[in-house]
Amino acid sequence: MAGHSEWANKKHRKERQDRKRAGVFSKLIKEVTIQARRGDPNPDSNPGLAQAVERAKAFNIPRDTIDRAIRRGSGTEEGVLYEEITYEGYAAAGVAILVRAVTDNKNRAAASIRHIFSKHGGNMASAGSVSWLFERRGVLTLEDLPAELDRDELQMALIEAGADDVDATGDVIEATCDVSLLAGLVAVAEERGLTPARAEGTMIAKNSVHVEEEAAGKVLRLIDALDDDEDVQEVFSNFDVDEEVLERVQASE
Repeated sequence: MAGHSEWANKKHRKERQDRKRAGVFSKLIKEVTIQARRGDPNPDSNPGLAQAVERAKAFNIPRDTIDRAIRRGSGTEEGVLYEEITYEGYAAAGVAILVRAVTDNKNRAAASIRHIFSKHGGNMASAGSVSWLFERRGVLTLEDLPAELDRDELQMALIEAGADDVDATGDVIEATCDVSLLAGLVAVAEERGLTPARAEGTMIAKNSVHVEEEAAGKVLRLIDALDDDEDVQEVFSNFDVDEEVLERVQASE
């Protein structure tokens, strides 16, 4: 995997999403719209859109609702005009926070996100102050791999397709690559009858900041509050926390 910090963020985010479903519907539809606008409106040739569509389907969003979102993103159907904006800031212990927002009202989004940072002991930063600490990468995750699968052969095929880091843990394989090569990695998986659990472009921290329990609680509360905002799609951070500390903090919430 691409670093303990990335693991901690994903683990915390997934557990929160499993517990809290309210508000997810609109965020999933926004993501489908934005991904369709970013590239080909055909999910077969747009991995980011394909992943967004799969998430929406998993949430039982009707297919016609998903199709309308794709048409709005591609400009073939009128609808709310969403804008993608990145906000930067710092949490406790100097942890860097990168916020990806998708909104139809920039003023509302900026004011709300600024308030959340302030309320939870963080502060907003100027453009470029935090973003340089992260890099955009393509991530492919394959889970529940069949026992008969030749894992070594699969890893070599992913590397040949452009993966620059492949990690195999148990029945999970995660590969990172340049975003432009992600479709090739997806093809490698699908050729072997595998459906990616995750295939998308994301922001990965170049370096991490280790936090202890008190700071970890503050960082996680800030991230949770940002995640709850209607305009926020994703929150990235570079904190590194021990698993037992993460579990204690989550249990105390």
